[in-house]
Amino acid sequence: MRSEVPEEVLRTPLVRRLLERADVERPAYTHLDCSNRHEPVEDTLTWAELLVHVRAVAAKLRAVIQPGDRVAITARQDLSYVVAFFGALYAGAVAVPLSAPDVRAHRERLVGVLNDCDADIWLTSEALVERLTEFAATEPVPAPREIIAVDTLPADPADRSLPSPVSPEDPAYLQYTSGTTRSPAGVIVTHRALSAACWQICDAYDVDERTTCVGWIPFFHDMGLAQLLAGTMHSGGRTVFIAPLEFIRRPERWLLLMSSYPNTLTAAPNFAYDLVTEAVPEAKRAEYDLSTVSIALSGSEPVRAATVREFLAAYEPHGFPRGAFRPSYGLAEATVYVASGDSDGPVVTEVDGREVVEIGWPRGQRVRVVPTPDRVLPAKGEVGEIWVKGPNVAAGYWRRPDLTAEVFGAELDGEGGWLRTGDLGTIRDGRLSVTGRIKDLIIIDGRNHSPHDIEETVAASHPLLGPERVAAFSVDGDEGEGVVVVAERARKAPDFDESEIERAATRAVAERHDVRLRAFFLVKPGGLPRTSSGKVARSAARTRYWTADGTESTHGS
Repeated sequence: MRSEVPEEVLRTPLVRRLLERADVERPAYTHLDCSNRHEPVEDTLTWAELLVHVRAVAAKLRAVIQPGDRVAITARQDLSYVVAFFGALYAGAVAVPLSAPDVRAHRERLVGVLNDCDADIWLTSEALVERLTEFAATEPVPAPREIIAVDTLPADPADRSLPSPVSPEDPAYLQYTSGTTRSPAGVIVTHRALSAACWQICDAYDVDERTTCVGWIPFFHDMGLAQLLAGTMHSGGRTVFIAPLEFIRRPERWLLLMSSYPNTLTAAPNFAYDLVTEAVPEAKRAEYDLSTVSIALSGSEPVRAATVREFLAAYEPHGFPRGAFRPSYGLAEATVYVASGDSDGPVVTEVDGREVVEIGWPRGQRVRVVPTPDRVLPAKGEVGEIWVKGPNVAAGYWRRPDLTAEVFGAELDGEGGWLRTGDLGTIRDGRLSVTGRIKDLIIIDGRNHSPHDIEETVAASHPLLGPERVAAFSVDGDEGEGVVVVAERARKAPDFDESEIERAATRAVAERHDVRLRAFFLVKPGGLPRTSSGKVARSAARTRYWTADGTESTHGS
């Protein structure tokens, strides 16, 4: 552990930081609206303006809820979301960050969360009130007592109300995990854990009031909420953001954000670095000066060595500093942050015969690697399950005591309260590397296979396949456990031979892993289910393309 989180930080709810900037007219949060086909339009709140609007939301909430009640935030990614989230915390409510109902891919998840959290007050913007009213009437969700448009609430500059009193151990918000099932688990992030995580992030990446956080990750995802909302509230810097769909439509908009502001920090999953490398031609890259980037952290999914090499090769010539690329590791159950690299730049090492990008050191918490069978510390450098203990670890899962005890109540060397992450990794010379997920492991003939490794092999087996477009998973059947692969073909593939692609993938997996594929599905672009952060969802892919009785599903293709 590099540093201890100061006690003052742990005692201070994050939203109280707003009071320190009550008279500050510097920009705090800026939304770049890219819906206009020409130049993006800036919409900005200063710190002083933000406090006025947050107090207006809190005043409205105090009239209709009790402290500790859940309040759903279901809005588009704009300033209304920022005001709603901090307004809920200011009122002593438990915020539940969610997507807008018009994000079709997240609709089923939205239904599941609303049924789980019992939030009968929904915060949104005026533009979505009618749609949310229709959603509540037509979907199987508890009817809200009130839908509040935060951008219509009267702001009173004379309001000097303070944040509602809360204990550091009280829940600040419920962070629902980024699965695709109808019953996702709500992680209980306390005020103490949130403050600790913000301090850890700022300490790890040297974030202060001079830092501009830029990005597009959804606010309802732990990475987006921490990097774009909470981290800036802690540091007093500035956030400039766009909606996630605007990045997917035009990846170069992310480059515009990184190059347009001083001392920028950005964050994204591995697939985003692949996308911005593949989708932006060299001539377009030359339009952006990336020398202003101080931190570009990659996390939320495995960091691929090939991605690091290709991204740096593409953007170092345009000023991107190699030391700015920071592989990072975290999870919602630890609020968001566990460990990251330093300014020396990414380090690629080898674990069990394959390339792995080292993550780095933890900040303000302890990390151990424990083998899964007997929970005895492994020999130095061996792979085991990653366990975490620190003030940033959440209080458990909402209304799931058994799962909470299993995941958050592990004991090590006579000490309880360790978080079992479910991730596999190793620690060498104090540096953490993440190698995979326990639940995703594929076991064939007594040998463990990482689905990530098989996916990389398939992605490289044919020109019409590629990284972040493959899902590999195990299935049961009369022949025992087998491996199924689902792969998206490239978007620009006018003429292709599906059987040729299947043969190439099957041969590559057999040669590299000594595994015979049970089945191979080639699907159209966008055919793979993904999580809220854009990662391929293996379990959902298994459900979609393989039935419970161990036969091919007619759902796929």
